[in-house]
Amino acid sequence: MVAPDFFSFLGLPRKLNIDHADLERRYRALSRQFHPDYFYNAPPAERRASLERSSYLNDAYRTLRNKMARIEYLLKLEAVPVAIGSSAVAPSSDSRAEAELLEAVFALNEELDEIRGERASGVPDHEWRARLERARAPIERKRARHEAAFEELSARWDALVDGGAGESERRQLLTKLRDRFLERKYIDNLVAGIERELAQ
Repeated sequence: MVAPDFFSFLGLPRKLNIDHADLERRYRALSRQFHPDYFYNAPPAERRASLERSSYLNDAYRTLRNKMARIEYLLKLEAVPVAIGSSAVAPSSDSRAEAELLEAVFALNEELDEIRGERASGVPDHEWRARLERARAPIERKRARHEAAFEELSARWDALVDGGAGESERRQLLTKLRDRFLERKYIDNLVAGIERELAQ
């Protein structure tokens, strides 16, 4: 099946701010239309096509209802390379923000090493856990700032789409969005590392 992109498949413009109730309505309507149960007595080719459309619809819905997945998908559609899983922070158009993030990463890694040492030496749980929670605070603040940046960049992207902006202007904004996205993935990985330490 040659399918349109997820946005088009659900009848949505290629925007980042989505009305979730509208997305849900569109998903439910298409689910009823494509559900394999309605093609039970259809020829094999139609049943197969129904399964493919239903699967594609589920993928589209899962992607578009999640903000980070939606941003990643938009970047992919717009042919802006996103290196997920990289151990390094991607080059940023904002070197000050990148330097701050790297500084926080180094500080957190040093703190985690010390906390692991304390835990191994028998320091009471409540002490190293409290220290770990304090170490998480600056990373959580950075995540909150990234959230605000995503809101602002998403609104700007949607305005460019509505205004029919040219390729150059769109590309500049997509590059900024990509940089924030990669930094956010890195921050999320740091927070997940803290959560793993707390779970031990």
